Order: sequence, then structure tokens, then C-alpha cells
Amino acid sequence: MIKTTLSLLALSLVSTLALASDPLHGSKWKTIDDETKKPLSIVQFKESAPGVFSAKIIDVLEGTEGKKCTQCKGRFYNKPLQGVQIVSGLKKAGNNSYDGGKITDPKNGKTYSFNAKLSEDGKILNGRGYIGVSALGRSQTWIRIN
Repeated sequence: MIKTTLSLLALSLVSTLALASDPLHGSKWKTIDDETKKPLSIVQFKESAPGVFSAKIIDVLEGTEGKKCTQCKGRFYNKPLQGVQIVSGLKKAGNNSYDGGKITDPKNGKTYSFNAKLSEDGKILNGRGYIGVSALGRSQTWIRIN
């Protein structure tokens, strides 16, 4: 009886650890414009493949309501901002670091290389979009809302 109970407990622990996902998966973030410092949207991340993340706009905030992605290319061209996937291919690179992704700026429709660093407490995501080298890019700070 004790052996069975211990076995079940061990299996339970292993399955719980297997289900533990990355802190980005399912998280929601308020994006802040790096120029105006005003909130732009709420984005949500999902794990599109093991260790690979994407994010889409799930809500548009003050000043961007009703706007369409007129500068976006492809399937999001002239579609409402809500639902637009702005991050793709972001890979877990290490402890709270992500790299190798792409981010699309709906204002100009351009896509940039993207990396991000999650704060130790998991409440801030510092992202950097760039072309070529990271030093020549723009940074944004996103605030976790869940």
C-alpha cells in the first residue's frame, strides 16, 4: 500500500513538472510605445512549438481603436489590429532570455529581428527590434497584466 502510494505520488510530481510551461506561454502584456510612452495594445504569447513563441494583439487601447493594419503585408493587410500576430519565432535562449524572433510594427508594416529579456520577477519584458545589429534597433518595455 505504501509502495503504491509513493509510486502514485512520484508519477504525479513528474507529470506536474512536465506540464509546467515557460513563463511566456499564455501571458498577456500591455505594450508601451517607446516614443510616446503611451499604452498601445494588449498582446498574448503562446508557445507555437516547443520553446518557440509567438504573440498576437488581443486588444487595442486608447488612440488605436478601430485602426487597421494598413501598412502590414500579407494576410494582415488592412485587417483590424486586434488579431494581428506581431511576434513570431521567438526562441528560448537561456534563463529568462529569448532570441531569434521577428516582430512586426503595425504602424509601418516593417518586420524586424527581435529579442527579449524577462525580468527576474516576471513582470517586465524588455524587447528589442532591430535590423542587422541589435545596437541599431529600438527597445520597448512591456508590462505583464496576468
